[in-house]
Amino acid sequence: MNLLYKSTRNTSQKVTASEAILKGLADDGGLFVPEFIPQLDVPMDELKDKTYQETAYIVMKQFFTDFTEEELKHCIERAYGDKFDTKEIAPLVKIGDTYYLELFHGATIAFKDMALSILPHLLTTSAKKNHVTKDIVILTATSGDTGKAAMAGFADVPGTKIIVFYPKGGVSAVQERQMITQKGNNTAVVAIHGNFDHAQSGVKTLFEDQKLKEKLAQFGYQFSSANSINIGRLIPQVVYYVYAYAKLLQHEQITPGEKINVTVPTGNFGNILAAYYAKQMGVPIDKLLCASNQNKVLYDFFETGTYDKNREFILTSSPSMDILVSSNLERLIYSISNEDAKKTAELMGDLKQCGSYEITPEMRERLSDFVGGYATEKETAEIIENTYKNTGYVMDTHTAVAAHVCRAYKDKWDNYTKELVVSTASPYKFLKSVMTAIDDKYQTMDEFDLVEELNKISGTPIPNAISEIKNAEIRHRRECNVDQMKETVLDILEIEV
Repeated sequence: MNLLYKSTRNTSQKVTASEAILKGLADDGGLFVPEFIPQLDVPMDELKDKTYQETAYIVMKQFFTDFTEEELKHCIERAYGDKFDTKEIAPLVKIGDTYYLELFHGATIAFKDMALSILPHLLTTSAKKNHVTKDIVILTATSGDTGKAAMAGFADVPGTKIIVFYPKGGVSAVQERQMITQKGNNTAVVAIHGNFDHAQSGVKTLFEDQKLKEKLAQFGYQFSSANSINIGRLIPQVVYYVYAYAKLLQHEQITPGEKINVTVPTGNFGNILAAYYAKQMGVPIDKLLCASNQNKVLYDFFETGTYDKNREFILTSSPSMDILVSSNLERLIYSISNEDAKKTAELMGDLKQCGSYEITPEMRERLSDFVGGYATEKETAEIIENTYKNTGYVMDTHTAVAAHVCRAYKDKWDNYTKELVVSTASPYKFLKSVMTAIDDKYQTMDEFDLVEELNKISGTPIPNAISEIKNAEIRHRRECNVDQMKETVLDILEIEV
């Protein structure tokens, strides 16, 4: 069966998986969603003995039905190999009574590697399948991790260019250094004077600019996206939820069919949406705990049914979650509206015009899979400190937000269900915040001097991603205002305004 994709805002036009991957965003500004969520066609009893790569093929073939077996397996093989520092790709670690799914063993030590290692191969394969002759310009906004992971994946890939916008002063020192030292003749990085939401809305505006699209076409270019608005980014994330459950089964930590709760540190809503898709595919997940930091727009949405971005933007120690417009929530809105594209478009219009929208009581009833929670800065630091002192395990700030929400939910509501916390980044990526949470004495130390200190107290090896940037040449120094993003893109592509 050929699974087609439609826009969340207009279901009349349907495209293949490869066409959706190439486009990134639908022409009407909506996000591509599959016509239906396919069911896993391999039972968990068989999946528990599969490798990550084998699991990836079993999941992705259900969604990317216009790829041949050979094409898809080639993409998977190229993506999940020696770029990862562990053969499991996504190892499970039990700390106390909680299981942590470590998704930071790739080239840039953050969970974005899990999908962005394969997206370049999916994209270039899609281009060949659709006889694309133009160069593909990957246009991406990042809150810190997507940018580096995307550039690492696309660097010097023939027929592509990648332009990344990030908020100046809104990412960690390590995140910024990773981006501005990125090699590759086809890479460009721009610091914008604004926050992530400004960068993200600016990128979406460029995608929707028809005159710009025509101008690019004249010069042999077309846009695509590496953000999780691209279905080619989202579906590979479903894989690790299937894999995690299967491995819990293999290690006899759960019984067949036993439900687990999954807690995901959440900003743009893509990672937890992938878990929701995994549940719909048949993975026995009970509650999906959506963990926010003090920018708790998602927590308030799950509590009230109103999404309201009209609030103070707070810079926190978990900057990848400093987001007030969670793009992927649109896909959930579409799902809980009974796939009503008109209603979805109306609510997204309200968000754009007024900065808020309210879902119907019927839609709220369909949110029962989700539970919202959040952690303050104090609570985030406390769980890093307490976990280290009690177990010796060091987690990053984003994982800590999820760990706090998981613990609070377990203490209040559920002492029996097994808990899986998604660990989205290495503590080496957020050194200052992690180390000062453990001990105030690290407050005065330079961020990069803390590398050796973390190595000593954690006993974990220093990742290559950290070693290679310490003295790397700074290659990208561009900055711009939000209203200059279009001109900046044209300048990078050497197209006259």
